[in-house]
Amino acid sequence: MTATAVVTGASSGIGAATARGLAAEGYDVVLVARRADRIEALAEEIVKEGHSARAEVLDVTDRSAVDAFAEALPSCSVLVNNAGGAIGRETVATGDPADWRAMYEVNVLGVLHMTQALLPKLVESGGGTVLVVSSVAGHVVYEGGGGYVAAKHGAHTLAATLRLELCGEPVRVLEVAPGMVKTEEFSLNRLRGDAEAAEAVYDGVPDPLSAEDVADTIVWAVTRPSHVNIDLLVVRPRAQAAQHKVHRVKE
Repeated sequence: MTATAVVTGASSGIGAATARGLAAEGYDVVLVARRADRIEALAEEIVKEGHSARAEVLDVTDRSAVDAFAEALPSCSVLVNNAGGAIGRETVATGDPADWRAMYEVNVLGVLHMTQALLPKLVESGGGTVLVVSSVAGHVVYEGGGGYVAAKHGAHTLAATLRLELCGEPVRVLEVAPGMVKTEEFSLNRLRGDAEAAEAVYDGVPDPLSAEDVADTIVWAVTRPSHVNIDLLVVRPRAQAAQHKVHRVKE
């Protein structure tokens, strides 16, 4: 039987690229996201390429919907917790608690909901994989990122704790923490639709990571032999030595 991989946040960016990559590796990929049109189009594209994929419209912050999804899923071998995002660049002193709450809901509780709901099936598979797409923000703080940094630290802590708690079970817990990635939506959403400001984030940076770069890393980690656990893999563009040190080419 073909192994099933569930990818959250699959409507764009890293999630969509990961879904394509896992499908190419022979997984039956379940595309999970809120935007039906996007994941249905992607599922159709993957199937036309000769692979297996289907779309499931789901909000990972809705626990009852997540439970219903998991109950209806016959089996699951891989869960890629990719759904997430950032809102705003305000300081701790000026940040909106509603934005902080929204980031925590999707980046932490969304991971919790999906992992708890699918864990029995991952164990039952005999060699399950939970992969959390966190961020370098989950390891190093920076100004103007308090809410997102706190949420991604939460996602990192969830993965590390789960790994300890599942020791001895046939499930591994992987974490991939990307640095600067240029996708069509991440910075645009973070900066509340300001396209000019979003583009300025990458001004002068030679070759920031692409969604495909990160997806390639995720697929590599998932397809290692089941006894090999990639505890934490930080992936940055060469131009980004750290959050605060980025090489930019001057015009």
